[in-house]
Amino acid sequence: MMELTHIAQRQARLSSILRTELKMSSTLVKRLKFQNAYSVNGASVHTDFPVKIGDFVRVKLDEPTPEYPAEDAPLHIVYEDESFIAVDKPAGMLVHPSSACNTGTLANRLTAYYQKTDQPCAVHPVSRLDRDTFGVVLLAKNAHIHALMCAQSKAGQIEKVYHAAVFGAPPAPCGILEAPIARKAPPSLLRCIRSDGKEARTQYRLLQTRGQAAMLELHPLTGRTHQLRIHCAHFGFPILGDPQYANAQSQAFSLAHGLTYQQLCAVRLRFLHPLTEKMIEIRSDLDTSLDFLSEAEV
Repeated sequence: MMELTHIAQRQARLSSILRTELKMSSTLVKRLKFQNAYSVNGASVHTDFPVKIGDFVRVKLDEPTPEYPAEDAPLHIVYEDESFIAVDKPAGMLVHPSSACNTGTLANRLTAYYQKTDQPCAVHPVSRLDRDTFGVVLLAKNAHIHALMCAQSKAGQIEKVYHAAVFGAPPAPCGILEAPIARKAPPSLLRCIRSDGKEARTQYRLLQTRGQAAMLELHPLTGRTHQLRIHCAHFGFPILGDPQYANAQSQAFSLAHGLTYQQLCAVRLRFLHPLTEKMIEIRSDLDTSLDFLSEAEV
């Protein structure tokens, strides 16, 4: 069980110390107060307890047991510490179970890994990937770290870099793709470019061109659902293998080359560790390429 500790430097109610010095979210503070999680100088207390200068505050971060089963299956770990784990997710796998599918996901495998390594952790995705997007996924091991990272993500402080194999190429070697994204009318879960949508901006760099295809480096400056796939398609160079946002020409090209899922890889994450305040960079061992093209097509 992970614990947070702090020696008070001011007099205040415990709830104030928890929210300010320990940077706990209000949601977590409320949840833990019903679990006997707080103590001051070794004695169990409530959140209205008056903390004095020099008092020793301790918080036990207990994680609930998941409702989905643990599944012992291969897991490619690219980074791990007491706060985070980052793994390479293959294409075709969901990150987290849903009401329609509670097995075969990354979370099922992570739960088994935590049990095998005797870590009382839960699965809290910091970065999420579509089922068929592959590459590095970052997950917090407890709700406190997750809340801190969600704040970083909302502030645009987590740098995410992707590689994409696309049909066609942008007209300039680098630039910004900017177009608002909205959700299509229910029951569709897809998104579209629409004037009343939310602001969406993607930075790109052209890495390579080969025949009718190109390799791009993509950096989402905002975090809209399906943003990279929609922007590439909207600006005329859809991601190869994308079954939902590609045009007829790129779909035919993908089919001819056996590309059955979108050629989009999360290759790098960079962020400030919320506890150590050190810059962390995590790289995927996976990538996409244009090697499927024959010599005659180049």
